[in-house]
Amino acid sequence: MLPLFRLARVPLTSLRPLPLRACSHAPMDRPVESSIRAKLSRTLAPTHLEVRNESHLHAVPAGSESHFRVLVVSPSFEGLPLVQRHRLVNEALREELAGSVHALSIQAKTPQQWSSDPSLAKSPPCMGGSKHDPGMKLRSDRK
Repeated sequence: MLPLFRLARVPLTSLRPLPLRACSHAPMDRPVESSIRAKLSRTLAPTHLEVRNESHLHAVPAGSESHFRVLVVSPSFEGLPLVQRHRLVNEALREELAGSVHALSIQAKTPQQWSSDPSLAKSPPCMGGSKHDPGMKLRSDRK
């Protein structure tokens, strides 16, 4: 392990998300995230995969796994329109979408698209759900 002072010298611009083969799987205390990652990996054989649990940005209990953003870069998407790419992702995650996953934001790119624009779009702010329910405190209000 490098000393902390050596790690601090790494310019932030050189830090990038790790490709799928170098990423570890989600811990078992996040079963939905782990399932999403496993199913997309098995079904679409992505060259790059990011799965982000964005539930904390919404008015849901702490530790929820209900709102996700995925970035899937796969050769399987070559020649397919965007709507068909999304259908492939939705089909792979059919069980999760029928269960605990309330919202899924998808970015589905070909390897060529990813190499020309390696970025993940930002999520819009939460505008609904139980956000205005006085009985449900927002995560940021919790102590």
